[in-house]
Amino acid sequence: MTGRRAGLAGALLMIVMLAVNLRPAVAAVGPLLTEISDAFHLSGTAAGALTTLPLAFFGSYGLAAAFLRRHPRPETLVVCAMALLVAGLLLRLPGGVFPLFAGSLVAGIAISIGNIAMPAVIKRDHPSHITTVTAVYTVAISAGASLSSGLAVPVENLFGATWRLPLGLLAIPAVLAGLLWLPRARRATRAARSAPPAAAPLGVAALVWRSRLAWNVTVFMGLQSLLAYVVLGWLPTICQDRGMDEATAGYVLALVAAIQAVGSLAVPVLARRTRDQRPLVIATFTLTALGFVGVTWAPIATVWVWTVVLGLGQGLGFATALSFIGLRAHDAHVAVQLSGMAQGVGYVIAALGPLALGALHDATGGWTVPMLGVVAVSVALAVPGLPAGRLRTVGAPAGPPPEVVNTEISGHIPN
Repeated sequence: MTGRRAGLAGALLMIVMLAVNLRPAVAAVGPLLTEISDAFHLSGTAAGALTTLPLAFFGSYGLAAAFLRRHPRPETLVVCAMALLVAGLLLRLPGGVFPLFAGSLVAGIAISIGNIAMPAVIKRDHPSHITTVTAVYTVAISAGASLSSGLAVPVENLFGATWRLPLGLLAIPAVLAGLLWLPRARRATRAARSAPPAAAPLGVAALVWRSRLAWNVTVFMGLQSLLAYVVLGWLPTICQDRGMDEATAGYVLALVAAIQAVGSLAVPVLARRTRDQRPLVIATFTLTALGFVGVTWAPIATVWVWTVVLGLGQGLGFATALSFIGLRAHDAHVAVQLSGMAQGVGYVIAALGPLALGALHDATGGWTVPMLGVVAVSVALAVPGLPAGRLRTVGAPAGPPPEVVNTEISGHIPN
C-alpha cells in the first residue's frame, strides 16, 4: 500500500510539473504587455495579437491529432512539448518584432501538445475519478499562471532588468518538467517497439465530429477559454487604465489565477453533491459575468473582491470544461478524439477574445463596449454548457457514464 501511494504521488507530481508550464508563456506577458508594447511601438490590435498568437495554436495539435490513425505515446508528446516550449521561450528574447511573435507561436504549439496529451492520460490512468484528478491538473495550471503573472514585474524590478528576464526564466521549469518525463518516455518508446499502440477503431473521428454533444463540449471549452485569455491578456491593462500601477495590476491577475485554483478544487466536491454538471455550469456563468462587471465598473477599491468572484467562476469553468472531455467520452479512443476536437476548435474560438478586445478598444477608445461584449459571452456559456452537463456520452446510448461518480483519486498507477 505504501509503495502504491508513493507511486501515485509520483504520477501526480509528473502531471503537476507538466501543468505548471502550460500557461506562464502567456500569463507572464499580461503584466508586461504595456512595457513590451511601448518597446516595439505596438498598437492595441498588435498587442492583442501578441497574446492571441499562442492561444490560436493552443489547439493546433488537437486538430491534427483528431484524425491520426495512430497516436504517439503521451509520454513522448510531453517531452517533445517541453523541448519545443523551451525553444519558443528563448526565441522571443533576442529582440525584434519577428522573434517576439515567432517565439510566441512556437510556445503556443508546444502548449497545444501538452493540452491534448494530459486529458487522455487522465482518462486512461484514472477513469473512475476524472473530476478529482482533473482538478489537481487544473489547480497546477492555475498556480503556474498565478506565479508567473504575479512575479513577472517584481523579478524585473528586483534585478533592474527588462521584460526579457522574467520571460526567459520561464524556460527553467519547462526544462525540469521535460527531464522528469524523459525516463517514462524512454520506457514508452521501448514498449512501443515490442507492442505498437493499437489503432483506434475506424469511424471514431467521424462519430465525434458529427455529435451534437461533442459540439456542446467544444463550444463550452472555447467560450470559457476565450474569457480566461481575455483576463490573461488584458486585465492588467484594464486595471492600469483605471489608475493602478504596473506591479499592483500584475497582483490582480495573480489573484485571479490563484482563486481559479480554489474554483477548480471545488468541482469534484460539488460534483459529488449534484446529479449532473449543470449546476456547475450555472455557477460558472453567473460568477464569471458578475466578476467582469465588478472589475470593470465597480469602484476601484473593490476590485479585489470582484477579482475573487471572477477567479471562482473561471476556476469552476475550466475544471468543468476539461472534465467534460473524460465524462462525456464513452471510452479512451473517444476521449482522444473529443480532446482533440474540444481543444483544437475550442482554443481557436478562445484566440478571438484578446484580439477582438484590443480591436474594439482601439475603435471605441474605451473599455465599455468591449467589456459589455465580454459579459454577454459570459452569459452565453449557458447555451452549450447546460446540454453538455447532462449525463450522456459520445459513442454510447444515452445514460450516465461509469465515470460520473468521483470520490477519491484512483490508486491505479500507470506503468
